[in-house]
Order: sequence, then C-alpha cells, then structure tokens
Amino acid sequence: MARATMDKRPEDVARMFDAVADRYDRMNAVMTFGRERRWRQVVADLLDLRAGMTVLDLAAGTGASSVPFEAAGARAVACDFSPGMLRVGRRRHPQLTFVAGDALRLPFRDDAFDAATISFGLRNVADVRVALTELARVTRPGGRLVILETSQPPSRPLRAMNRVYTDRVMPRIARLFSSDPTSYTYLAESARDWPDQQTLADTLRDTGWTGVGWRDLLFGAVAVHSAARTSAEQG
Repeated sequence: MARATMDKRPEDVARMFDAVADRYDRMNAVMTFGRERRWRQVVADLLDLRAGMTVLDLAAGTGASSVPFEAAGARAVACDFSPGMLRVGRRRHPQLTFVAGDALRLPFRDDAFDAATISFGLRNVADVRVALTELARVTRPGGRLVILETSQPPSRPLRAMNRVYTDRVMPRIARLFSSDPTSYTYLAESARDWPDQQTLADTLRDTGWTGVGWRDLLFGAVAVHSAARTSAEQG
C-alpha cells in the first residue's frame, strides 16, 4: 500500500474500506476462523444492554457488529466513515440506523449514548487518544465502552506464531477471498504494530475512562477491553 495509507489519512483509509466492502463480512469470518460471531456476543454481554438503551457502534462497517445489540432490545447507531461500507450495510441491515462520521469528530451531542463500542476499528484511526476522548464525550457518565481489537499474545512463541499468520497467511487468504487483496497488507501491518493490552488500558484511563479491564481472546491475538465513562463526581 502507499505510504499515505500507512499514515492513516482518513480519505485513503476510507477508500481502502470502500474497496473491500462487498466481501468484508465474508473475509472477517474467514480471517477469524468463524469466531467473530462469538466475539460480537462477548461484546454485547459486556455492554450489559437493556431495552431502551442507545448504543454507538463506531467503525461499524456494514453493521454486522450492531445486530446483537438490536437483538438485546437496544437501539444501535452504526457509525462509519466509509461510504461503501454504509451503502452495503443499509442494503443488508435496513432495520439499523446508519450514520456517516469520523471517529475524530463524532457527529453527536455530548452524553448522547448509554454505551459505546468499536470492533477492529480503533487501530485504523489517525489519533487513538482523540478517538477515545470523543467516545467519552458522547457517552453518558457511567456508560460503558467495549473495544474489540487485535492485540499482542503474552508469550514470545505465541507472538511469533501470530506474526507468521499476519505477515504470511493473512495476505494469501486475502488473495483468495478479498475483492482488494492489497488492502489486507495494510490491515496485517496495522495488527502487527498495534500496542499490547496494558498500553491500551493505560490510554483508556488517560482519556476519561475508569474501571478498565480486558480479556484475552484467541490466545491474546485479540483482546476485548471494557471501561466506564468517568462520572461527574469522579471527574
């Protein structure tokens, strides 16, 4: 990929996701060995959603990640900055609310949501701290945030195995199944360079979140972090 994409310029990353939108859900299933559906349920359970709650699903892509939230009785707002993803999502999931938006300048008022989440999207934003601060702004005090993202396995042998998968296996799978295999070169590199679980937890605490914890999935190659928006009393 061009260096501009690796610098995460929003317009370049949006074009990359536009190019893979039609087959994105299929690729997710293949790349995660079918585990992504189970992980989405883990996210929904950690959000502790109830009927009448409103949840922001940031970087929602085609909206597949939002479906479990609606099933729990919550109103999900699927937000993404890729026009191609939004177009596919509105066709596949007409029951969902889709909104175009940039993670660094969310188009929502303060305290608009009871909960928020982002799955496999945080590593693609240009400034993680700004994105987490924006998520805190639009989440009500005490509201929960859940982040599902690639991570770093805790042991050296597992990290080596994960490196082989991201650098060698993932690009080969992309050539077989993706509509734009070159995009997965970038995605593999972004997964490899993403910080470990503790580093993300520290960043969450620095950006207005409390009660931070995480759970490793897939031997630590993926992790789900949870936190709560700092209340007025805590702030």
